[in-house]
Amino acid sequence: MQAQSANGAGGGNAVRPARDQTRFWRDALRRRLLALADMIAATAACVVVAATAADAFWALALLPAWILIAKLIGLYDRDHAAIRHLTIDEVPALAAWAGASVALLAFVLPHTPAGEAEPDRAALAWVTAAVLALALRSAARWAWRRMTAPELTAVLGAGDLAEMIRRKLELFPDMHLRLIEGEPGGSFEELTAEVDRVIFASDRMEPGEVGGLVVLCRDHQVKLSVISPLHGRAGPVRLSRVADLPVLEYETWDPSRSTALIKRTFDIVVAAGGLLITTPLLPLIALAIGLDTRGPVLFSQRRAGIDGRPFTMHKFRTMVADAEQRLGDVVRLDELREPVFKLSDDPRVTRVGRILRRLSLDELPQLWNVLRGEMSIVGPRPEQIELVERYRPEHRFRLSVKPGITGPMQVFGRGDLSFHERLAVELDYIENLSLARDLRIIAETVPVALKGSGAY
Repeated sequence: MQAQSANGAGGGNAVRPARDQTRFWRDALRRRLLALADMIAATAACVVVAATAADAFWALALLPAWILIAKLIGLYDRDHAAIRHLTIDEVPALAAWAGASVALLAFVLPHTPAGEAEPDRAALAWVTAAVLALALRSAARWAWRRMTAPELTAVLGAGDLAEMIRRKLELFPDMHLRLIEGEPGGSFEELTAEVDRVIFASDRMEPGEVGGLVVLCRDHQVKLSVISPLHGRAGPVRLSRVADLPVLEYETWDPSRSTALIKRTFDIVVAAGGLLITTPLLPLIALAIGLDTRGPVLFSQRRAGIDGRPFTMHKFRTMVADAEQRLGDVVRLDELREPVFKLSDDPRVTRVGRILRRLSLDELPQLWNVLRGEMSIVGPRPEQIELVERYRPEHRFRLSVKPGITGPMQVFGRGDLSFHERLAVELDYIENLSLARDLRIIAETVPVALKGSGAY
């Protein structure tokens, strides 16, 4: 079968012990690297909470308890179960872990010669543990991906759903999976003996078929991920249970006024703070643009805002001064198959412009648009009016909220996304608006911008 050629060996019993050992050490190494990261963060927190050397000794004596609490919260097992698990997903759990561990210190230290932990030191220790653990865990996962081979993965199923998950494997290399070459053949049992993970993606799935695959994967200790055929507007918001019955809970109402007020307040605070922090950087960017090419420093263009209402969007100029007049040389809007275009090698982009786009620094003037209420910090990217006029009715949902400086498109592929993929991630965002999701997208924007992939 194709899986054999991709693996470089037959899938018989002779290779199973070696493969099982590789699987064990790959996952064990990740857990140990994460535990090491937590231990370093906990040590720093213990030093912070200690006022004397004696305090530090007794605080450090409780380090094993920090690791035990992390294990009980599930901080070492989630990667094993999830097909994609990001460190940013762990922010609430890490905050709870740091809080519980510092609380344990505050409870135990008074019963030791160290004495009580001062409240201000305890608060600083909590922040230290949470922030350091977040950074060190990200580094641990980065190191783990470079120290281990990707999981050999087979996608079972045909049609759009299977193709969509294959596309996601291309967009997100942090999943650390390698698809077997060609289409998997043979029986399920033969397949599970040769791969590390099976992804079942079928538009039509029978419960019995999935149940049988679960049994086989358990027998061979192969990871199993099942892609739900419910996606887009049919996708579930939350999964709950009534006894043994799984229930998909949908939100079918508009966000509350309080949610809108919180989002607007957040936009004002972040935009004002962003302009204040980046003020020293703005003249340097303007100088670089002026030295690179002739023309205005800022580029202003009419874009479609909420409900399609036009507004003037500002950004640093990243193209030649006559880029608008030369648009017809690179693309003809009336000939586009879809109302969107992104050119990876647009000849109109300047040398400085490519750097600004890669780091998303060209978007900084849009903080002024946010303060004016025309844009939000997070939301679908504002599109040209000429393209919005070509939208079909099913595309116009993305105009139901304010456009954003960053958004789901920026963290889930940027310019590499197709129009269909872009609509899918934006629909999911719009139908699940929350400040927590905005904070997560902002946090994910930073590494994506530094990496620069998909920035056209």
